[in-house]
Amino acid sequence: MTVPLKTRILLADDHSMVRRGLRMVLDAEPDLEVVAEASDGHEAVELAIADEVDLAVLDVAMPRLTGLQAAGELKRRRPEVRTLMLSMYDSEQYFFEALKAGASGYVLKSAADHDLVEACRAAMRGEPFLYPAAVTALIRDYLDRAGRGEAVPADPLTPREVEIVKLVAEGYSSDEIAEALVISKKTVEHHRSHVLEKLGMRDRVELTRYAIRRGLVEP
Repeated sequence: MTVPLKTRILLADDHSMVRRGLRMVLDAEPDLEVVAEASDGHEAVELAIADEVDLAVLDVAMPRLTGLQAAGELKRRRPEVRTLMLSMYDSEQYFFEALKAGASGYVLKSAADHDLVEACRAAMRGEPFLYPAAVTALIRDYLDRAGRGEAVPADPLTPREVEIVKLVAEGYSSDEIAEALVISKKTVEHHRSHVLEKLGMRDRVELTRYAIRRGLVEP
């Protein structure tokens, strides 16, 4: 995905004071611009569908549709729009629901003044934004399921594909992966494309989520 020179953002929160504060943070950045605001999840979905929006920042708890429901609806109706979840709760339940809804990240309101800008940029690069406790929760969930003896699906990838997924999840570019594995950039991109098709995924965010769930990367 090509990152636009200025990311057009939809900001959705049912508290006008919160929206005002977040808008000030985002609009202060040269590459970010809030172009629409919504006070509930239903309005957020309608605006994101009607307007030229690149990224929707959605509060988890909103009237009519929650942010999680709105994210799921946008994933279905406008999958090219990235979504970030915003919450005042450091909640594993909300966090896992955000991942299921296809969100690119989960930002705590208490840290939004310094985390939200980076989360927006990461989402537009196709990378996940997870605060440290969230990464720990992902790893713990994986280990708990394995410890209970629950079936963990066999990795459908070849050893070379696993190597590439791991490096992608760790943030390496195609050029850097090619150099590390002593193969061509074209070969890296072919493997990556094949992995995405094989796993039914579309970008680095989903590959990273897969890598974390499968224990390929450490917190």
